[in-house]
Amino acid sequence: MSTYRDLTAPIGSRRAPVLRTVGTRERRSHLTAPRVPTVGIDIGGTKVMAGVVDADGNILERLRTETPDKSKSPKVVEDTIVELVLDLSDRHDVHAVGIGAAGWVDADRNRVLFAPHLSWRNEPLRDRLAGRLAVPVLVDNDANAAAWAEWRFGAGRGEDHLVMITLGTGIGGAILEDGQVKRGKYGVAGEFGHMQVVPGGHRCPCGNRGCWEQYSSGNALVREAKELAVADSPVAYGIIEHVKGNIDDITGPLITELAREGDAMCVELLQDIGQWLGVGIANLAAALDPSCFVIGGGVSAADDLLIGPARDAFKRHLTGRGYRPEARITRAQLGPEAGMVGAADLARLVARRFRRAKRRRVERYERYERYAEARRPRDTA
Repeated sequence: MSTYRDLTAPIGSRRAPVLRTVGTRERRSHLTAPRVPTVGIDIGGTKVMAGVVDADGNILERLRTETPDKSKSPKVVEDTIVELVLDLSDRHDVHAVGIGAAGWVDADRNRVLFAPHLSWRNEPLRDRLAGRLAVPVLVDNDANAAAWAEWRFGAGRGEDHLVMITLGTGIGGAILEDGQVKRGKYGVAGEFGHMQVVPGGHRCPCGNRGCWEQYSSGNALVREAKELAVADSPVAYGIIEHVKGNIDDITGPLITELAREGDAMCVELLQDIGQWLGVGIANLAAALDPSCFVIGGGVSAADDLLIGPARDAFKRHLTGRGYRPEARITRAQLGPEAGMVGAADLARLVARRFRRAKRRRVERYERYERYAEARRPRDTA
């Protein structure tokens, strides 16, 4: 038990024990979290996915809806989240809610500082939702949540140094070391998609040009296919025929489907996206030197059509190639549901507060019942 003298001792004499204690507690927190169901919400540029997840990462029920138009107020997205949580709460005993948001979340995991594909700007999402829901709320970046899920339940199990790359509407990223998500000083570490890879390149919604996600993401894949279709390129005849000339109907999943069927243009587009992916991974390996890269997000459904070219490009561009160990590159096992599962599992860490408060309410009620019983007149007849 610490005394006042212990706490007022010179900083240098107690720094190491304090840091060791805190570090151990954080690393083991997922092992001591209550085994209760929680809700995970994954908010992307095009969809909102919600699900009830148990302590082993199993999804008990899931719901999905389209992301409200980004031109509307942030409250519209918040209303959607609340509706999904309340719907799931009707059928499950929910103890906490985790939000995986496609944007920059501050170090306190309360505010969404900036979301390129949504209308959130310094939005106090956690406080707003906690005021409307009767359970604790945790907010984190969606890629951080996905990385946590893959480390706990998926392709990253057993890895001490993991980098997650999520390929969806854009590119998200996360760093996980020794069982801890590295969020950086201000909470925005891992925004790999906005590294500049082509100076003066394509304009990005973040405001800059030439960002990595403009060359290796779902948006990039669809943009390239549509440009070839609009130009009436002979290589695009297959996909033009498939959409009956409605070029706006070209989507990433359609391109992947046609590539699997052998459409030459679609195969080539996925190879291009994969090569850019490999270039970016090589740069990250030079900076972070992880043991494993896990590739997730909707675009990763292309599997070896995408990841094969990425591995080849990674080997060609890796600095010191041939003289250093190479990180393995693998597809995420949890698929597009990783962000939802990870957000729910992270929320389990704050579910303790709800359980304690609920237990105190039950104890107060039981004490009141005992008191009322003692005060109740006895039937002496």
